[in-house]
Formats: sequence, C-alpha cells, structure tokens
Amino acid sequence: MRSFANPPSDFTPPFCPNPSCRHHRGLTDGWRLKRAGFFRRLVQPHRIQRFTCLHCRRSFSSQTFSTSYWLKRPDLPARLFMRAVGGMANRQIARDLRIAPATVDRQLARLGRHCLLLHTRLCGQARPRGPLVLDGFESFEFSQYHPFQHHLLVEAQSSFFWHFTDSPLRRKGRMTDAQKRRRQRLETELGRPDPKAVEKDVTSLLQTVLDQECAVTLRSDDHKAYPRALRNLECQFHHQVTPSRQRRDADNPLFEINLLDLLIRHSQANHRRQTIAWSKRRQSSAERLAVLLVWRNYVKCRWEKRCRQSPAMLKGMLASRLTVREVLKERLFRTQIDLPQRWAEYYRRAVETLAVPNGRRHELTYAF
Repeated sequence: MRSFANPPSDFTPPFCPNPSCRHHRGLTDGWRLKRAGFFRRLVQPHRIQRFTCLHCRRSFSSQTFSTSYWLKRPDLPARLFMRAVGGMANRQIARDLRIAPATVDRQLARLGRHCLLLHTRLCGQARPRGPLVLDGFESFEFSQYHPFQHHLLVEAQSSFFWHFTDSPLRRKGRMTDAQKRRRQRLETELGRPDPKAVEKDVTSLLQTVLDQECAVTLRSDDHKAYPRALRNLECQFHHQVTPSRQRRDADNPLFEINLLDLLIRHSQANHRRQTIAWSKRRQSSAERLAVLLVWRNYVKCRWEKRCRQSPAMLKGMLASRLTVREVLKERLFRTQIDLPQRWAEYYRRAVETLAVPNGRRHELTYAF
C-alpha cells in the first residue's frame, strides 16, 4: 500500500489540489505540471519537492498530499490516534506527548475530519446486510445541564459501525429545587432544546444509511421517538423492539449496540461516568467518535478472543485490518468526497453548543 506520509523523491501528484482546477477530481488527459524546485524544513524528509499546475498556475508540493501537511510535528496524528481511543483525556495526552493542550484539541479535530472522510470513502460501495441495531448513547457537553445523545447504528452480523448523529436534550431525572431553578434560568437565557431533535436526527441517520435499500430489519429499544422517525423512511421496514430493561447479555437482540456503548465508555475518557474530562462541545465529541468509528471498523478485531477479523473484513470491504499508518497513509480532500449532510456539519465544525456561542469553526480553504 503506497504511503504519502513521507512521499518519495520521484513522487508524482495524482491530481491538482486546487478545488477550482478542472484537473482536481482526478488525473485526466492533458494535465500538465512542472517541477518548481525544492524547499527545506526542519523534520524529515528535509527536502520537499514543489510543483506548479500549468493549467491553473497553482503551486503546491508533495507535502500537500500528506496527512502531516503544514504540521511542525508530523508524528502527532499517528501518536494521537491510539491515545484518543485508549481512554486518555486531552490533557493526559498533552502531558504524555509534551505538547500544549490546545494543540491536542486542534489535532484531534483534524484527525476526526480525516476519519469522517475515510469512512465515507470506504463505504462508497458497501451496503447494509442483515438486521441493523439502533440505540442512543447519552452524555453531556459543557455541564450536566446540557445533556445530548449520540444516535448509533450498527450491523448485527458483523458489528460494523455504520453511522452516527447527535441531538441536544433537556436535563431530566431527579433534581433539587436549586437545580430546577438553575435549569429554568439557563433555558430562559440560552433557549430550550428542540423536543423533536431526537426524531429528526434519527431520521437523518436512517435516511443516510438506508438511502438505496428496499427493505430492512431494524432492532431498537422502546424509545418513543423511533417509531415516528421510521415513518419518514421510504423503504419497507420490520421494527423489532426489545425493552431497555431486559438483561444486557449476549442473548439480548441489542447485544451489538450494547457492546459498542461499552467500548465508547471504556475507550473515550469524555464519556466515562463521573468524569472531569467531558467534552465542552458536542462538536468535539463527534470528532472523537469519528476516530473511534474508524478504529472499531477497520483497525480493531471484532472480538478479542474468538474473531481476529475486523468488521470491515467480515463485510468483504478489506482483505486485512488496517494499521494506523495505513489509516493516515494519504491526505483526503473534502472537495472530492461527498459527506452526508450531518457529517458535513461536523467537518465544518458547525454544530453549536448553546453555552459556547463563539466555538471555533473550520473555515480554512486549502487546509483540512
């Protein structure tokens, strides 16, 4: 598998990186470019070849096609990947790598965007097979007064993690009078979450995955919003409901989604019970979850003891498990991959947290 992490000296660009160039979508007949010297940098490889597209006159280099593009520490993405799914919080990662916590935040966001693009590209020709399992994974952002839910969809026969969306929720459960007054004050200042958010985002999730399907068997718990979301589907469906209070063992029809919930709680510090590492924005939680999705589907075995194949191998999408180096082997361009609508919002960092109205967005034109 060819790697662009450190492009060879005879590297030939596969296409023009300028989105406005007609040769951006692929190496077409008639594309001409020329070598335009070198520049030097402090890390290896020290000498980087530059090029110029003779059609749009845009200059670029071999590093433009690398996942370490524009990084002073090109080793960070690979070192962050396994730490992000290894139960470490952002500040723990920063102490371990001896970098600033803000650097970890930015690089995890960048890694999450790469994983969104990678999963979308690899799933381009894949189709759901067998029953699908749907569930909501609840966490919170900024504080416990701002809960939200990630909606997860998993294939029962292979454990393949298909897609996720999220919805803001209203704080519920047992509260003191002071907590109720504070919730009321926050809702007056910031607004109350949409009571139909779960229905809308579950509909978006199912329509994205089942867009070309004629019929599907869907398993879920007895959440009241799921039947309403299913009515919006164009395909035929058979909805199998399992009570949420039923014993959660291997015989439970929702076992695969329950296992994924456990993996998320175990592998990501921001979703542990009674943690101080919670995500300050749902946007950051989605980026971390995108990294876990790629790890779960393409890097990790389905099970640790009985199955040495990844979920993607069981679906016939890949011949072997990917290494982190292969996950990061080349830069993926947003302008060449059509993301689902919700994931396009994640890529732009457009998901807003009410308590953080000035959250950082991804608005760079040539970066990723």
